[in-house]
Amino acid sequence: MRLTTKSRYGTRLVIDLALYGKEKSIPLNEVARRQNISIKYLEQLVRKLKQAGMIKSQRGPHGGHSLAKSPSDIRVGDIVRTLEESTAITDCAETDARQCGICNQAGDCLSRWVWVKASQAMFECLDNITVADLLQHPPS
Repeated sequence: MRLTTKSRYGTRLVIDLALYGKEKSIPLNEVARRQNISIKYLEQLVRKLKQAGMIKSQRGPHGGHSLAKSPSDIRVGDIVRTLEESTAITDCAETDARQCGICNQAGDCLSRWVWVKASQAMFECLDNITVADLLQHPPS
């Protein structure tokens, strides 16, 4: 599975708000400038992250966005689950159903469990990394 720009840019958005939004709400044009991401794209990400309870918004002259939770309470896995349409590395690993119905080996596939386990392992890793953890690591 390749994570899309939704996850990568969404994580950068959340980190930016964690860094610069401690005292005040941050306008998206500031995030867009710092992160080199279009405002239109950021608006789409904010909408989903807001619905998931990770970001809050404030209207008005001092309006903008900030984190709705502490950086230590936002896991990278939560960001990815919120922004990606699929969280499995293959189509057949999308559900827990024994028969996925996706390929010509549906129900008889001996390798499907590998893809299910790999998807689970990826999220176990992402769920163990918080935004606070990311703030502690300098860019490499």
